[in-house]
Amino acid sequence: SVYIRIILEEMGHKQPPTPLQTDNTMADGVINGKIQPKRTKAMDMRFHWLRDRECQQQFRIYWRPGKLNYADYWTKHHAAKHHQNVRKEFLTPHIVLEMLRQEQQLNMKTAKAA
Repeated sequence: SVYIRIILEEMGHKQPPTPLQTDNTMADGVINGKIQPKRTKAMDMRFHWLRDRECQQQFRIYWRPGKLNYADYWTKHHAAKHHQNVRKEFLTPHIVLEMLRQEQQLNMKTAKAA
C-alpha cells in the first residue's frame, strides 16, 4: 500500500492514514509508542518500519479484539456458536451459487451448440 500511496500523492491525491488492525496488544503498544521495550536492538526490523510509517501518518495501527478481526478467523480455534455467527460474512449465499451454476450450464450448452 505504500507504493500506491506515494503514486496517488504525487498525482495530487492526498491520502489519509491507511488503517491497520491488529489483535496483538504488545505489537500495538510497541508500534504506537505506548510500550518501550528494554531491548529494541533485538526487535524485528519490521516493527521499526511500521513505527516509522505510523510517525509519518501513513498508517494508523489500532488494536481490536480477535473475535472482531476477520483475518483472525482463519488462524484461531473458535466455538461452534462463533462459526455460526460469522458464517454469513464468509460464505456465498446459496441463491448466488445457484445462479452461477445455471449461468455456467447455459454457457456450456451454448459452447457445445457452436
